[in-house]
Amino acid sequence: MDWDLPQPHTLAVQVAAEDIDGLRHTNNAVYVTWCEQVAWDHSASLGLDLAAYQRLNRAMVITRSEFDYLKPSHLGDELVAATWIVDWDGKLTMQRRFQVLRPADGSTVLRARMQFACVDLEKGRPRRLPQEFIDGYGPAIVRG
Repeated sequence: MDWDLPQPHTLAVQVAAEDIDGLRHTNNAVYVTWCEQVAWDHSASLGLDLAAYQRLNRAMVITRSEFDYLKPSHLGDELVAATWIVDWDGKLTMQRRFQVLRPADGSTVLRARMQFACVDLEKGRPRRLPQEFIDGYGPAIVRG
């Protein structure tokens, strides 16, 4: 597949009937959900799942999102959602990029970016990245 960056973390998805909107294509909100799912899957693969977030009383929360819807997808399309961590300050914030491809024709149907900040789960306030986040997310950064 023609990925924008090397070594993506991927998740296969298929467009289901409930994903289709009144315009007979995948609703834009579904792509947001797929990006969230592949990001969580990636975090879990790095040892930073929801249980780890709760244990550490820290979470990476989305502070900004940007989506470019490039081509429609339709009922039954098999897609692959990918994510990369592309930047961080090592203290508070990180950025992910996303790409959704349709392998059947090689088309990129979506590109997205999300900015995240580390927060204290109890207080909802920004907090420095705990060492576990640095150890888990740090080696996964792809420069592009």
